[in-house]
Amino acid sequence: MKAMVPAMAATLALASGPLAGQELTFPPGEDARFHWDSFETLREQDFSGQRLTILGPWLGPDRTLFNSVIAYFEAATGAAVTYNGSDNFEQQIVIDASAGSPPDIAIFPQPGLARDLASKGQLAPLDPSLGEWLRENYAAGDSWVNLGTFPGPDGQEALYGFFYKIDVKSLVWYVPENFADFGYEVPGTMEELLALSERMVDDGVTPWCIGLASGGATGWPATDWVEDMMLRINPPEVYDQWILNEIPFDDPQVVAAIEEFGRFARDGRFVAGGPNAVAATDFRDSPKGLFAAPPQCFMHKQASFIPSFFPEGTVIGEDADFFYLPAYESRDLGQPVLGAGTVFGITRDTPVARAFIDFLKTPIAHEVWMAQTGFLTPHTGVNTDVYGDPTLRKMGDILLEATTFRFDGSDLMPGAVGAGAFWTGMIDYMGGQAAETVAAGIQRTWDTFK
Repeated sequence: MKAMVPAMAATLALASGPLAGQELTFPPGEDARFHWDSFETLREQDFSGQRLTILGPWLGPDRTLFNSVIAYFEAATGAAVTYNGSDNFEQQIVIDASAGSPPDIAIFPQPGLARDLASKGQLAPLDPSLGEWLRENYAAGDSWVNLGTFPGPDGQEALYGFFYKIDVKSLVWYVPENFADFGYEVPGTMEELLALSERMVDDGVTPWCIGLASGGATGWPATDWVEDMMLRINPPEVYDQWILNEIPFDDPQVVAAIEEFGRFARDGRFVAGGPNAVAATDFRDSPKGLFAAPPQCFMHKQASFIPSFFPEGTVIGEDADFFYLPAYESRDLGQPVLGAGTVFGITRDTPVARAFIDFLKTPIAHEVWMAQTGFLTPHTGVNTDVYGDPTLRKMGDILLEATTFRFDGSDLMPGAVGAGAFWTGMIDYMGGQAAETVAAGIQRTWDTFK
């Protein structure tokens, strides 16, 4: 996940414990919205007396919620599962795998690290049939297969990762009351979004609030903008080539995406405070303009986490709402979605580990978390009525309607590029440098890895 706050100390913090006997959050069979048949099918496997260890990044509420899902696997199969959550996961899994003492399953917050372990032979290929299952049961299924496919130690590609628990970034936030006061409607295409921005200017109001400041991570919100624009003006294959530097950062297709971001952020008519304010405004403060009286702006692009920084008591769906950042109708590139998520991989190949991956294919493994909070899934076989609140359901619908999903590009690049030159380059761009100049500078950093 892209850095959005100063990095946590690199000390290991673990929260763990076996779940045997844990009470099930939703008693099987009592709520007809759940796919209990998929739970009953699990009972056909008996792993009584066998232990399964899982290491991942989830602590706090996410750990509790994941444990509530694990409990159903335990109850159905008899396995005893221990989940360890670490705020130093990236370092810990490398240490454990290199020492020959990995967990059975690792939960990677970014596919790049999973790719590294697969190349070293420290990740087991998943069942080849899982790829076809993903194509048939996940929206934009090819995207998930591609994201979880890595070269092994012999250079041959195989499916190593299963994505579960997804975040959506292609969102625009607004205040419905402000839209209603001016008679604005939610745009359905990028052409309509640009026309709406121009109309707002004509009405004497400012369309956008944008903030790029984030301490040592200043600049990262602009990379999300560029990534979304890459998917809206280029085919997804170009995006894939870009993040691997198979086309250079200063390729005209990439430069054009930076300039698409500039259409919003460098147009003094479009952005609150003008372009100079964009780089100086903290990303946590930038949405506050939506709620000012009178409004300082009418739209704010940011991922699903941003309501944490809305005024206290804001009710999503009433006081604030969101819409999908639309694609260009004229370009006919479908409905791409930018996001992030966690990918499960087998780091110690055992029958119970493979059974747990199969468990993650079942609707019940998704619906138990969906019915609580903080979970989105592209699984087309779930009942979306189960979502714990309408906001999650609406975000889930965006995932299900996606024709293409792509992972946050800067998180897939080498750290010096994605979390370094790309960030600072976007600040230089906001300072007035040409997109070609900025892109060439970022490419020079890429070249150090060749």
